[in-house]
Amino acid sequence: MTKAMDVIKRHELYNKEHCWQYDIRIKNLEEDLFLCGLNEKDLKHIKVTDFDFEHVSPEEKQKCKEIKSFIERHEWLGKMPNRPTHRFTATWKGFLVGAIIMATPNAFSNLLGTEHKNKEKLISRGACISWSPTNTASWLLMKAIRWMIKNTEFRIFTAYSDTEARELGTIYQACNFYYLGQTFGSNNMYLDPENPKKGWFSDREFRKQSKYKLYAAKVGIVKNEFDKYLGKWTPRWEKMPPGMKDKIKKEEQKYRDSCLVRKVEPKHKYVYVLGKNKKETKQLKELFRKHNPKLKVYNYPKERGK
Repeated sequence: MTKAMDVIKRHELYNKEHCWQYDIRIKNLEEDLFLCGLNEKDLKHIKVTDFDFEHVSPEEKQKCKEIKSFIERHEWLGKMPNRPTHRFTATWKGFLVGAIIMATPNAFSNLLGTEHKNKEKLISRGACISWSPTNTASWLLMKAIRWMIKNTEFRIFTAYSDTEARELGTIYQACNFYYLGQTFGSNNMYLDPENPKKGWFSDREFRKQSKYKLYAAKVGIVKNEFDKYLGKWTPRWEKMPPGMKDKIKKEEQKYRDSCLVRKVEPKHKYVYVLGKNKKETKQLKELFRKHNPKLKVYNYPKERGK
């Protein structure tokens, strides 16, 4: 329980004027400079144009492992997201200096209409090394988005900024994202006292396919039997024999009840719409307005709050 309480305090006690991720940059600076063989005088000569951009495929296991370690060290959540699909890096003389992770959204927003929901991608994680130039993050993010436009069918990119980390979404503002307000995200976050290193998670964690497999095993349902009822993301409850769903759901609730819970404030949400050319971009933005007639695009927030 002590480790769990340490994780709780990590969130409750942060109240500095700058965001949490900037605080990480300050703490990591001395060691990052040492590991890269630099001193602070060298930094004035390093520019974003000195960096190499790269898309890293899931098959490049060693690079994926390095990205995971980089995110754990430099990103405020300190862990990889659920369902990551695309990884992008900035490197300098072989050193990893920035990373962007895109993932399948936990829930599609349908901002371009339900028929285009599969064109949405979530900008889930992003971090830069402490000594990188101030525009590294925006440079890397736009490089990643343009790569996605050129090489995939994704056209709308959503992102969130967490008020608990005193984030405003400064990077998204610099990249001219639409700002949709601060009414998004889960109302509660959970922590497993038996696994505090996992950190806080939303209630979607209880409904992951891997969790349902675990619940099924705990109530004595044979793996081969349960696998017959799995869909792409969740079980096909309507196909199950009588009583199976109730047993699994009861085990799900049991795990939920064993976790610590805390209330959280809504997150800021940003969205970026882009096509392969001006004509497609115009069409996509018209779709965006058509399917969201009541959605207000707000002015960017400027005051940090928790």
